[in-house]
Amino acid sequence: MNLPFKDKKFVFLLLSVSIVIVLEILSLLGIHLPMPYAPFIFCTFIISIGYKVILNGLQSLIKLNFSSINLLMTIAVIAALYLGEYPEAAVVIVLYVLGERLEDIGLENSKSALDELIKSVPKTAFVKKANKEIPIEQIEIGTVIQIKAGTIIPLDGKITFGESLIDESAITGEPIAKEKQVGDTVFAGTLNTNGFIEIKTSKLSTDTTFAKIIQLTFEAGAAKSETQKFIQRFSKLYTPIIIGLALLIFVVPVFLLHQDFNHWLKQAITLLVIACPCALVISTPVAIYAAIGNASAKGALIKGGKYIEALAEIKAIAVDKTRTITYGTPVVSDVFPLIGTSRKELLSCVSGAELFSEHPLAQAIITATRAEGFEPHTAKDFKSIIGKGATAKCEVCQTDSVLVGKLEFIREYHEISTEVEAIEAQLATEGKTSVVISFGKGVVGIIGLTDKIKPDSAAAIQELQEQNIDVIMLTGDSEKAAHFVARQVGITKVFGDLLPEEKAEEIKALLQQYDKVAMVGDGINDAPALAISTVGIAMGTAGSDTAIETANIALMNDQLSLIPFLIRLSKKTMKQIKMNTLGAIITKFIFVLLAVFGLSNLALAIAADVGVTLIVILFSLNLMRFEKSKV
Repeated sequence: MNLPFKDKKFVFLLLSVSIVIVLEILSLLGIHLPMPYAPFIFCTFIISIGYKVILNGLQSLIKLNFSSINLLMTIAVIAALYLGEYPEAAVVIVLYVLGERLEDIGLENSKSALDELIKSVPKTAFVKKANKEIPIEQIEIGTVIQIKAGTIIPLDGKITFGESLIDESAITGEPIAKEKQVGDTVFAGTLNTNGFIEIKTSKLSTDTTFAKIIQLTFEAGAAKSETQKFIQRFSKLYTPIIIGLALLIFVVPVFLLHQDFNHWLKQAITLLVIACPCALVISTPVAIYAAIGNASAKGALIKGGKYIEALAEIKAIAVDKTRTITYGTPVVSDVFPLIGTSRKELLSCVSGAELFSEHPLAQAIITATRAEGFEPHTAKDFKSIIGKGATAKCEVCQTDSVLVGKLEFIREYHEISTEVEAIEAQLATEGKTSVVISFGKGVVGIIGLTDKIKPDSAAAIQELQEQNIDVIMLTGDSEKAAHFVARQVGITKVFGDLLPEEKAEEIKALLQQYDKVAMVGDGINDAPALAISTVGIAMGTAGSDTAIETANIALMNDQLSLIPFLIRLSKKTMKQIKMNTLGAIITKFIFVLLAVFGLSNLALAIAADVGVTLIVILFSLNLMRFEKSKV
């Protein structure tokens, strides 16, 4: 735990605690300060350390606010002073204030990573046109700013000059820097590691992806879990009950049974001290903040404690296919040259024609051609036929016409052989898209394209299934494509050809079956399903405002493996909260019983209360070190 020893007030508090505890121990051993000085010395500690607690306690008494913890402490201190138990009165107040400060430290530590990140972001940017540093809040969209190597990028934008390696771990959690060049998008809060670049800003400082992450992370504390809400409600009811019980412990033995006044007053004070619900109140928020901080560092933005609690109860996860299990961009998977055409001739000629097209399939073929070391041929007279394909003339092959497109488009010009039919059918069963090519004298080749599966998809789905979570695919893609991808990643329940509203209907059905269901999608066309699910998780959302705003959890990278990690983290967090709560309740119950039977010891009660609070904080903060590897 990162204690603020540079804070003079905190150092003074620790010094006061040490002195008071030493004097208390000496008192227990029969060594007391001289009477003329004892009240003055101990009251000095009480006033200097706990004056705010006493003032708040007296205000609560005037307002008859018996649910105030400060009132609990004030009554205990005044009663101890009345009994002449000056060391105990001082110990009560200084250890209570220490416990309160430790609570603050616990929350500060769980937010510290984000705080440090906020401090690191530049407050100004060097504007090229003005040739000077300007505050980022004054910079408009479309402004060109310059960023030196080794500095944090202050605003979202696109590179207009230069290239560099950009460390995006602040946004995506990815430790490996990415190569960025002209035309690529960069985000505020990321590190320009090794090259001078210029970017044209695309968002205002208040609208950057990083700004949204900061805003939503701080707002996450407001979205309290049901456990946290229950404990807060319980504490408000619990405090007046304890005050009432303390009165009974004092009144019944003294006024009805005529027993020793001072002894039972001391037992009542002890009850008030040990009953202070510090550890109980802090058992949830420190654990929640620590878990949210851990998730943020890994690239997952969780919008509140209630979603951590919900994730721990998930029984099924519905996943989209495109841009969730797969990359969402087509790649060439198969090349079938036919009737004596070479692979080089087929790819070079068709990619030359496709140079004129902006269609994703065309771009995938061009990329594959160049990856194999072939250059696209020059072509002319390109003509796109919407929904069918395209035609062009290759100037290298002296081909009258190059026809590229669907099988039915080519069938309009040529007879289709059984071999071509068989290849196209085989590719279809594998969920692949066929591009059929003719050079004007029959089909000379077929190129198969597929949406490439992300490398961590199969392992992530297997890990979810090992956690006894059913995985269901909901996709707008064809049934054949959906089943082909599902088989490769181990999903058996598949729904294809779904419109956005149909995905939402399937989620409703799954909620009826499983009660707690998460939905994972790209955050745009999956918005209705994300909203209806117990927990909506948006994939690969860096820079996507829609996804960040729609989902309950936004994954700022493309790692499906983050989801099983988040579920394990949520289960670990809820387990820690239960252990924290149980430990606090058991400790208090033991000392309440001791007080009821007149056997309690004030100093030991105080030590136990602060000890439990400290243990709760330390174990909760340990969630920040919970790792992605399976446990």
